[in-house]
Amino acid sequence: MPYLCLLLSGAALLVNGLGLLGHLPRRDAGALSTLVGAIQVSLAVGYVATHDGGTAVLLSAAGMLLFGLTYVYVGLDTFLGLGSKGLGWFCGMVAVFGVLLAFAWLGSDPVLAVLWLGWAVLWGLFFASMALGKTGVDLFTGWSLVLTSQVTATVPAFLGLAGFWPYGLDAALGLAAVLAALFLVAGVLVRRRAALPQKPDQLAGVPS
Repeated sequence: MPYLCLLLSGAALLVNGLGLLGHLPRRDAGALSTLVGAIQVSLAVGYVATHDGGTAVLLSAAGMLLFGLTYVYVGLDTFLGLGSKGLGWFCGMVAVFGVLLAFAWLGSDPVLAVLWLGWAVLWGLFFASMALGKTGVDLFTGWSLVLTSQVTATVPAFLGLAGFWPYGLDAALGLAAVLAALFLVAGVLVRRRAALPQKPDQLAGVPS
């Protein structure tokens, strides 16, 4: 079930990133987020109910719930016009917990630990934008979501479902290097876009 949640997250992260970049309406991203979030919450509950409730199971279920509740909240914020402030603070809390989950997984699954650090960065960016009003990070957040979504969710989901999940430290270090490079590329793309002349429709923001 955790791998299925990762697979769904790959799609949701990508679509939300495209929404932030203005390539599709936010309502489209909100609809997918609501659907994915509801499925993930259901999977998390079923995962706990059908397993022994050990530490690894609870940590996995906690991660599934954090992703699921985030997507549901994003959908509600989009369609109800809640103002995003509460969502931003929720993302801040999840970012902190994501770091804690990274430390919790470090000994038994360093690859998953690195993934949680990467996701914590993404949640932290949403916290900065929505809770603290630092909307200047939105373009960087959008590019980061697009670039990292497949590396941190879709590809790991496929590896897990196929029985090839990498547990070694070398794989974790390689993943960390790839994520650092992708965040760097996101920053470069933001700088390049900022250097280009802005059209009136670009200045108007993302379509709703």
